[in-house]
Amino acid sequence: MHLLTSTVGRKILMAVTGMMLVGFISVHLLGNLSVFAGSEAINIYAEKLHSLGPIVWIFRLAMLGLFAVHITFGIQLTMENSSASPEAYAIKKRLKTTFAAESMIYTGLILLAFLLYHLLHFTVQVVHTDAVSAVQTLVNGRPDVFTMVGKSFQSPFVSIVYIIAMIALAFHLFHGIQSFIQTIGLNNGPSQDKVSGIGKLAAIFYGVVYIAIPVAFLIHIVKV
Repeated sequence: MHLLTSTVGRKILMAVTGMMLVGFISVHLLGNLSVFAGSEAINIYAEKLHSLGPIVWIFRLAMLGLFAVHITFGIQLTMENSSASPEAYAIKKRLKTTFAAESMIYTGLILLAFLLYHLLHFTVQVVHTDAVSAVQTLVNGRPDVFTMVGKSFQSPFVSIVYIIAMIALAFHLFHGIQSFIQTIGLNNGPSQDKVSGIGKLAAIFYGVVYIAIPVAFLIHIVKV
């Protein structure tokens, strides 16, 4: 329980849940990239994923739980920092030099809103029904996930929503990975700059590659 009540404990929980979520988006990205291998590739991937049945939903609920813990403690720590000592907080804010650091709470809330939208779109399939209805069509005996994704991202509105969310993800990771490194004590010694640099490159990589997927459909590099 000490982890839940102390500032250090909550920072540790934020770091751990954050890195677990990075693991999730890494696996999710690998699956999403199958769209570049053609319709058959992502349809097979989706079929295998859904064949897991309730395990998929257990995993999704676990990820939602991790996200809830991460963002709840993030909001708590931000509010405590701003209210406990206004003068010290003002000094601390001036010492921060990056937009990514200043906007962590906002990019986190954007990602929360996007997660709900994403679930309603591709998982529950209750928004943009004109596009998601394609999944009800069978191609080689499999739901046509490729066409569902492609038609969705051919909508400028849908693509822009996803692009904005992935920009927010990149900014969040840009500072978040560095915070994780600091929390676990790897921010000292000669390797500090290298480790920090790798974290920044990873954040940019996730943002660029995730954004490439809707852009590829929007400008017809990948065609439905």
